[in-house]
Amino acid sequence: MDFAIIGLLVFALLLLLLSFFKKDRLSKIEEEMEQMTLTHMQDIYQLKRKIKLLEEELLIQDAPSANRKSFRPASVSVSVKKPAINEILKSQVLSLYHQGLPLEQIEKQSALSMEEILTVIEDQQTRGFSS
Repeated sequence: MDFAIIGLLVFALLLLLLSFFKKDRLSKIEEEMEQMTLTHMQDIYQLKRKIKLLEEELLIQDAPSANRKSFRPASVSVSVKKPAINEILKSQVLSLYHQGLPLEQIEKQSALSMEEILTVIEDQQTRGFSS
């Protein structure tokens, strides 16, 4: 009986030592998963950065064309219309307005003048009543 217990203890110690030397497959899988996650996060970051650059480029392209339209010779008395406000800015203004933000805060966040903000809100309200 003593030999059986001693034999089982020796066998258990051998298995314990063997488990330390055996390669851990789970750690490899975890490492690969971590690498894949980091790669995806980097890709997402780069895509977001590219989208931001494209949006800024689009806004910059809209701004010069709007400025060219608003310049008229002083001798010509034509009613100058303000440049059209970008639809993205309109939706941003309306969203902030519906969230209950004060107009001053909307003015800071949207980079539009108070007149333009009020125009956007009034246009939306008149469209809301007519449709």
